[in-house]
Amino acid sequence: MVATTATGLIPFVSPVTGAPLYAEGSRLLSGKGEEFPVTNGIPRFVNPDNYANAFGLQWKSFAKIQLDSYNKSHISKDRLERCLGSSVQALENKTVLEVGCGAGRFTEHLVAAGAQVHSVDLSAAVEVNRANIGSVPNHVVAQANVYHLPFPLKSFDCVVCLGVIQHTPDPEETIRALWGMVKPGGMLVIDHYTFDWMYYLKPILLYRFFLRRMKPEKSKKMVEKIVRFFFPLHWKYRNSGVMTILLNRISPCYVYIKTFPEMDYEFHFELSRLDTYDGLTDYYKHLRSAKQIKNTLQSLGAKEIYVAPGGNGIEARCRK
Repeated sequence: MVATTATGLIPFVSPVTGAPLYAEGSRLLSGKGEEFPVTNGIPRFVNPDNYANAFGLQWKSFAKIQLDSYNKSHISKDRLERCLGSSVQALENKTVLEVGCGAGRFTEHLVAAGAQVHSVDLSAAVEVNRANIGSVPNHVVAQANVYHLPFPLKSFDCVVCLGVIQHTPDPEETIRALWGMVKPGGMLVIDHYTFDWMYYLKPILLYRFFLRRMKPEKSKKMVEKIVRFFFPLHWKYRNSGVMTILLNRISPCYVYIKTFPEMDYEFHFELSRLDTYDGLTDYYKHLRSAKQIKNTLQSLGAKEIYVAPGGNGIEARCRK
């Protein structure tokens, strides 16, 4: 039996040789003697111990806070549709590869729109994604490396990679790997951190120097203490411009009180716990300008290139 889950989904292939895979018990096998484990119903194409371990712990600890269905907002959907340049419903019946799926903040909207969604993540976040989305016929999830994806090249109508590329070893190589998965006429949708003076004005670099060298469990405990101390001050003085400036000089917390003023204290506190841990412990943190992203896409021969400031920095999309 070919290793897929439903009609319309793209069958898995070996990320090493490209050979088709078939299921046998709790393994995926190829005719070339390759073997990949299936653990908790999720195919695993990577060593579970890798540079994304902190992200795995992150999503297991904050499994639902960014899900619109949980926090009763439309924050994630708005971001996804802004990056797509259209309603997510436009992806109905389209094959979609979501790289860096995390807990499923975008996955739930892609699946609800009726797309044939293939979600992958390098970390154990795939387990959270599977639990949040459930077993549905138009969704399959796998633990895989963006540089060695378990799908045939040029297979997808749309490849989506949001909040991820800056955390990979080589952003340009990552974009090339994503581009290779897009079929002719298909679309690539990405974003990337860009230069921000506030990053250098806040004490993030100092905290990050020590925290990213710790084991994820230890760094998480340290970040929890930091957020529990500083965040109540951010909230208390949220309407004071002077105090906000002063706090930003000493606090490494990531806060979005001004970005999402309609959300309550609990939401912002949990989001600060999540993003502060994310921002202080990620193994890689690259910055790219809009020009650099556009040049990379042009070098690939992309058409209809759109690059603009937005979200976490730069948002871009293009067609093959």
